[in-house]
Amino acid sequence: MSRLVFLMLLCVLPAFATARFLHHQKPFVVQGRIYCDTCRAGFETSATTYIPGARVRIECNDRKTQALTYSIEGVTDSTGTYKITVADDHYDQTCDAMLVSSPDPLCSEPNAGRDKARVILTRSNGMTSNIRFANNMGFLQNEPMAKCAQVLQMYKETDEED
Repeated sequence: MSRLVFLMLLCVLPAFATARFLHHQKPFVVQGRIYCDTCRAGFETSATTYIPGARVRIECNDRKTQALTYSIEGVTDSTGTYKITVADDHYDQTCDAMLVSSPDPLCSEPNAGRDKARVILTRSNGMTSNIRFANNMGFLQNEPMAKCAQVLQMYKETDEED
């Protein structure tokens, strides 16, 4: 009987210790940039600018029910970069960074397909860093800038050379 108890303790104690350790690790920092697509190209170009004061939200949903389990907002700094601290491990949840709003009335239309970025917020995947980089997200400028034809031509020439 004592061997059985010993074996059970040998199996159970490490699981408890690991769970306790994972629970008390440093928080995650989700980092990314918010841009203004000044040429309405659908992607970042050499004419792209970055938006200070843009609002970003991190949302996590239950993988099975899709119910919202976590939400937090942040704001970009003077370089258009946001860094949002997320305290918990969201092991079995899908988490996304998403655009909320732009302070620039001339660049406030979310760019469909570039308005959300998936982020992995768990330590159960082998990633050791607490920083999670999200793909850059962007808004479209109301009207393309005058120099955009030249900018986009550069990309076309690059494609033709390949």
